[in-house]
Amino acid sequence: MYKGQSIAVIIPCLNEEQGVEKILRGMPDFVDEIIVVDNNSTDRTSEVAAALGAKVIREDVRGYGRSYKRGFAGATSDLIVTLDGDHSYPVDALSYLLEAFLHLDVDFLNASRFPVRDRRAMSFKHKFGNLVQSLAMSILFFRWVRDSQSGMWVFRRSILTDMKLESDGMAFSEEIKIEAVRNPRIRFGEISIQYSSRVGETKLNPWRDGFHNLAFLLKKRLFR
Repeated sequence: MYKGQSIAVIIPCLNEEQGVEKILRGMPDFVDEIIVVDNNSTDRTSEVAAALGAKVIREDVRGYGRSYKRGFAGATSDLIVTLDGDHSYPVDALSYLLEAFLHLDVDFLNASRFPVRDRRAMSFKHKFGNLVQSLAMSILFFRWVRDSQSGMWVFRRSILTDMKLESDGMAFSEEIKIEAVRNPRIRFGEISIQYSSRVGETKLNPWRDGFHNLAFLLKKRLFR
């Protein structure tokens, strides 16, 4: 519980036994629910997470968005915080994010990774790709979002009923922000966080996922 609000942290994982251990060992005491969505891992992600007190939900069909939707369905707290299982997002900044969320009086807060302070955390190629994606989203949906691909957010669980979330893949990250910024009933905010090098093997294919995300943006704008 944080200042009268119950808190759920949702972590999608695909073979992240090292990263999720670091995250869970650093989780603040005020978190009420820790949900690890194991997206059909072949390592010990589930065992490590369960041993450290997380509720483990298995999602056998792989997909970033599919994992999150499964995790959202299992959450019961007032506020949801998300972060990736690779320990690249700062678990020790949860109180900072929640303070900002409450101070700004928003319903959805996006944690921007930019400016990237750790040079090892993101290659120039990934920085450029993120800039293109964020510019495209901002132009198409008439709202500047600095980091459309960030995987760390804080939002009120109640707003999920006002969202139409369809993507099962990496485009889910931009889709949930689109649903937030174009709904006049949802107050959207964004602040910067410290982003670090991931633990373990990367799952992102920058060219494939980048083109898919751009195509998804166009489809979302034109047909929904």
